Amino acid sequence: MPTRRARIPATKYPVERFALDNGLRVVLTPDRSAPVIGVAVVYDVGIRSEPQGRSGFAHLFEHLMFQGSENLEKLAHFRHVQGAGGTFNGSTHLDYTDYFETLPSNALERALFLEADRMRGPRLTEENLRNQVDVVKEEIRVNVLNRPYGGFPWLTLPPVMFDTFPNAHDGYGSFDDLESATVADAADFFRRYYASGNAVLAVSGDIDVAGATALIERHFGDVPARPAPQRPDFTEPDLTGERRSTYTDALAPLPAVAGAWRVPDPVTDFAGYLPYVVLAEVLTDGDASRLVERLVQRDRTVTSVGGYLGFMGDPFDVRDPTALLLQAHLPPGGDVEKVLRTVDEELDRLATDGLVEGELARTQARMATHLLRDTDAVLGRALRMAVLEQQRAEPGLLNELPRLVGAVTEEQVRAAAATLRPERRASVEVVAGGGAR
Repeated sequence: MPTRRARIPATKYPVERFALDNGLRVVLTPDRSAPVIGVAVVYDVGIRSEPQGRSGFAHLFEHLMFQGSENLEKLAHFRHVQGAGGTFNGSTHLDYTDYFETLPSNALERALFLEADRMRGPRLTEENLRNQVDVVKEEIRVNVLNRPYGGFPWLTLPPVMFDTFPNAHDGYGSFDDLESATVADAADFFRRYYASGNAVLAVSGDIDVAGATALIERHFGDVPARPAPQRPDFTEPDLTGERRSTYTDALAPLPAVAGAWRVPDPVTDFAGYLPYVVLAEVLTDGDASRLVERLVQRDRTVTSVGGYLGFMGDPFDVRDPTALLLQAHLPPGGDVEKVLRTVDEELDRLATDGLVEGELARTQARMATHLLRDTDAVLGRALRMAVLEQQRAEPGLLNELPRLVGAVTEEQVRAAAATLRPERRASVEVVAGGGAR
């Protein structure tokens, strides 16, 4: 008897799409329930797009976009957003870079002016570049070099799984590459990737569609038209044999291990990809999940375990090649080999015996709750729709994601589990160097 699936409703956020003459794609999703707006601009450039010898450049350039623009001096962006009662930030991902604000709805034009002004041109000066190289180097020291498990596994696992520079290199960048970056490099990166035709603008929240459209045309319409560059083919063949790597982390108090398996293309084979998203949650989401119950509660061979899709943890903003990751921290003297064997056993058991009654429905309900919560705020909605437009030209998929997750069947989850074989796995082990053994 098949296990019961969750009944998940779809959301009904309205979606308006259009493009300006300069190629900028726009997504509007009005919601008049509160006087707040979320504004997001997503550029189709990320860590994978960095040229060899310029590791970390996509993230460095994200910093430069906050250092003044065509008509605004350094720190003006900060002052204008915060002065209107808003918040802002940006982030660099494998496949895109985003910039975003949350503001009272009466500050919409301010946000549009700020984003359009830096789309025309950030202030790429030697002073700004050198200053931000130092800022990024300090960020690396804080987040990677001087932190236990720094970069684990998002920086340490890709070079084990992949062979090509775009997929395998350190997205934070080496100090040598960062220090050798020039203003000419930055100007070329801007011309190539920060084109209006390579960007998506999304606005969500308390907007009038006609009024917002007029403001967008006023501020972005005269941004010089430049087409999107040809996106390289980043595909790599799947592993044909297990790959292992080990390193000592001088600051880590406990051993750790992470393993990853390639999964179907999240864009061109979305139906084949979705069961892996559900599988990761079946394995690790909550105390009743497979690996938490077995490894943490029963065997006590790990102190924590987690699973997710994509090296940065969001399954719905990634492109191929990507992977399902499992990571665990072990107690002192923990046995990594035993943990990996147990994971293999549980995957085999799931593939062979299936799920117990209620297991799939419980998992899908939790996943749908997280999806609904993440897009309840106007900024979460704008960011998700901008990326869906950028990668799929389908921002309305946001409304369907909870229902699609709920439609995944037990047979699909079992079939996905059956593909996660040791000979397709890449893993990295952290040897504790911080005192515990």
